[in-house]
Amino acid sequence: MFADSEKVRLRGSEICRASNWQYYWRIVASNGQVLATSETYVAKASAISAAQSVQSGAAAAPVIDYSQ
Repeated sequence: MFADSEKVRLRGSEICRASNWQYYWRIVASNGQVLATSETYVAKASAISAAQSVQSGAAAAPVIDYSQ
């Protein structure tokens, strides 16, 4: 677990448009740093749904350390 001072505060999800006019999401920390970026989606609704799914599922997901 992280100490409270080490926790990342989320600003939230952003839905953006790529140069090919498809949609993608990104998760952004409160300091503006982009933490995750998705693949592109043809439908905006699909990008929104995926971003919501990742955000709701991420809080309960464990951190697995494969570095050792």
